[in-house]
Amino acid sequence: QVQPVESGGRSVQAGDSLRLSCVDSGRIASDYGMAWFRQAPGKEREFVGGITWAGGRYHLFTDSVRGRFTLSRNNATNTVYLHMSSLKPDDTAVYYCARPQRNFLGADIRDYVSWGRGTQVTVSS
Repeated sequence: QVQPVESGGRSVQAGDSLRLSCVDSGRIASDYGMAWFRQAPGKEREFVGGITWAGGRYHLFTDSVRGRFTLSRNNATNTVYLHMSSLKPDDTAVYYCARPQRNFLGADIRDYVSWGRGTQVTVSS
């Protein structure tokens, strides 16, 4: 399968905003949506949120990002975005996007069939 490709990660200061992109060139018409995960050094991969292609409905799983992160998508370019604001040092991680194998965007990494290589976000205090 064609892997999605993330971009936009970089080093920023606490309080800054950043937008990550994920282009899913392997997307087909029946695909449900995309999810964002993140993994900090020494920690397990954490589900951040997911968004559907149809309707653009999204939800954020992690309490720590609600009110600061949002998701959007552009169906014409097969791109999903993770908009991050008021960034904190705890947001430092590699951010991944992933395509689910069914019509469900959950927190279990086993539910995803294709992963990008990730993009590094580093937030300094």
